[in-house]
Amino acid sequence: MSEYPRPRAAVLRTKEYHPPLGARDGVRLDFNENTIACSPRVLEVLGRISRADLTKYPEREPVERLIASYLSLKASQVLLTNGVDEAIHVLCQTFLDVGDEFLLPVPTYSMYEVYGSSTDGKVVCVQAEESFYFPLDSLLKKINPSTKLIAIANPNSPTGRSVSRESIVKVIENAPNTIVLVDEAYYHFYGHTVLDLVERTPNLVVTRTFSKAYGMAGLRLGMLAAHESQMPWIRRMISPYSVNGLALACLPAAIKDEAYLKWYVDEVLQGRDLFNAALRRLRVHHWPSEANFILVRIGPKHKELVAAMSRRKVLVRDRSNDPGCDGCVRITVGTLEHTAVGIQALEESLAEIKWTPDEG
Repeated sequence: MSEYPRPRAAVLRTKEYHPPLGARDGVRLDFNENTIACSPRVLEVLGRISRADLTKYPEREPVERLIASYLSLKASQVLLTNGVDEAIHVLCQTFLDVGDEFLLPVPTYSMYEVYGSSTDGKVVCVQAEESFYFPLDSLLKKINPSTKLIAIANPNSPTGRSVSRESIVKVIENAPNTIVLVDEAYYHFYGHTVLDLVERTPNLVVTRTFSKAYGMAGLRLGMLAAHESQMPWIRRMISPYSVNGLALACLPAAIKDEAYLKWYVDEVLQGRDLFNAALRRLRVHHWPSEANFILVRIGPKHKELVAAMSRRKVLVRDRSNDPGCDGCVRITVGTLEHTAVGIQALEESLAEIKWTPDEG
């Protein structure tokens, strides 16, 4: 007999996620965060928070109504979550049962597989096409009566590749009994959305985050939008107090400061162009990105590059363990100032490790 309680079988087989540990001092080009700061209006709100405010349980509904209006949705279609991670977790818990399948185009965001594998369903991975194009045909062939959930990150991480609206619609139409999650975490750097389809598409769920362009990753705040027919079941599976009061207090100020958001997004888009130009000049293989990061292929010296850049106080992310990404490193694009620092560190690091284009 076991000497201690054992978790259920799904927990034992769940894939673990291990974020890099330790100090993150320097220019943060490793986690796709806003690399400088949130809107100053957010700090003003935080400065007005009283001790008494912290004694109250948070109420998400008033802020959900505001966000719904901002996004031209109904309040009944919007749910604020503790980051998009909670939205993914809740969807998996709501829709994946014994014998169900979760289709996952890979490589992609790691937490889809983590939360999917924690259920009694089965995660079925579909490898991206050459050059990381969305595997539409392969995905459609995998759809069957057991398919209950499909996740599409648009743009995708870690590749930065986007998925056309036509492809997303085709997936939705070919899987009418399946929840199709379109994760638009990097929407602001891409500019295209399917949020307008939520009203008339019962099997579509769209998520957004306030961690990236808005610069509030530390407050943990995301949003899920779904058809009214699905939302009661999703709300049933989420804690009523999972979004903290500080995040809810700050969100109205963040979305109202459109000038700051536009400034930061413009900086990233200009920086992305500069980084692409530098990579071409250095003859580093990379893929076109519609997000605030670029995936590059370094080859066998990928770990050496990450370490060399860290010594220059520039942090980048080794993605070599992702499916099809052997030898790859992901570099976040931030402000123009941070882009210049990143490019210089990359040039110096490539020289230090004696890297040649043939290795990539």
